[in-house]
Amino acid sequence: MTTDDCIIVGGGPAGLTAAIYLTRFRLRTRLFDCGSSRASWIPCTRNHAGYPEGISGNDLLARMREQADKYGVERQDARVERLTPEDDETFTVHAGDQTYRARTVLLATGVVNHRPRHLTPEVHDPAVARGLLRYCPVCDGYEVTDRKVGVIGTGDHGMREALFLRSYTRDVTLIAPEAEHALDPACAAKLDDAGIARINGPCGGYAIEGHQLAFDTARGRMAFDSVYPALGSRIRSRLAVEAGAKATDEGCLEVDDHQRTTVPGLFAAGDVVKGLDQISHAMGEAGVAATTMRNLLSEQRPLRR
Repeated sequence: MTTDDCIIVGGGPAGLTAAIYLTRFRLRTRLFDCGSSRASWIPCTRNHAGYPEGISGNDLLARMREQADKYGVERQDARVERLTPEDDETFTVHAGDQTYRARTVLLATGVVNHRPRHLTPEVHDPAVARGLLRYCPVCDGYEVTDRKVGVIGTGDHGMREALFLRSYTRDVTLIAPEAEHALDPACAAKLDDAGIARINGPCGGYAIEGHQLAFDTARGRMAFDSVYPALGSRIRSRLAVEAGAKATDEGCLEVDDHQRTTVPGLFAAGDVVKGLDQISHAMGEAGVAATTMRNLLSEQRPLRR
């Protein structure tokens, strides 16, 4: 079995950035992409530097794939099921019914956003494409300036997202996803001070109505220009944790300043490390990880032309 220098798990901005770096370091690099990058859901990002008119997530990913392919990455459309560290400073990677070996591994598996219950794909997907449903106020809060915005969430997390969006528009409503709000007095006081309305759930009956996303609440049917679910996310760190890497209680992988996990030779970059939900941040971490991987391999065996 051929041993790759590097295997990358994840085909989003972090994984593809690492692939570009590693192949340009002239390392034998294989990338596994199961096709679930959250970047593909972005209809148009306008805060990614270098694209003053914005660029869709799919177009950005396509350009990055083309760039990685140009330098010789072995890119495979497959889901990695298991990762096993071996005694001889290599890893065995299991994808489908195939196994692969690598001297180093980078996990760029990201996170999965929790979606509102009862929101079907038939409504969810076109709502995201039209900007009626948004998941990252840091990315696109500017686009909802002076619009009518709903935030589905409660507790401290829901409050913080509603307050963040209040800096863009006066018309923000926080809707509990299931029943009554779970807000302590301090949260409630901050919302009241900001003039943010609070509505109890449950939420359901989602539909696109004209240019708004509408749904049922305890106060009746409501419609918004944009809706932000503030329901948290699931961090896709299982592969690393099962391989022995340490993670926080929330599931974020613990890494050092060079993106090294607690398992030698295993690296991580992007939202699987810290769910900042920013493409630029994920790409920066990937560049650091790839350079460190190259230097580690050079220490083990001189890299010479």
